[in-house]
Amino acid sequence: MNLRDIKKDIEYVLSAFVDDCYFLATCNPSIPDDKLSGLLDEAIELFNDLKDKVNVKPESSKKAYFNGLRKELLEKTDALYDKLSNIVKDSK
Repeated sequence: MNLRDIKKDIEYVLSAFVDDCYFLATCNPSIPDDKLSGLLDEAIELFNDLKDKVNVKPESSKKAYFNGLRKELLEKTDALYDKLSNIVKDSK
């Protein structure tokens, strides 16, 4: 794993989440915009936080550091998808 790969992963995973939010807002107008915008704000904050962490030179092994970032990316994105799922359930 290298720096370029982790940056691409961060961008791909979070842009997919943003696309899913916009698609959901377009297809299901009954969902409140303020809830979706809050989720989008969280996704943008996560993106900025992870990009900042990627650009820091790790003190320990790069492989372990980048694996930790990838794990954080997946766990936090999964939590965002859970929140999105709950918003959809509540809108019905």
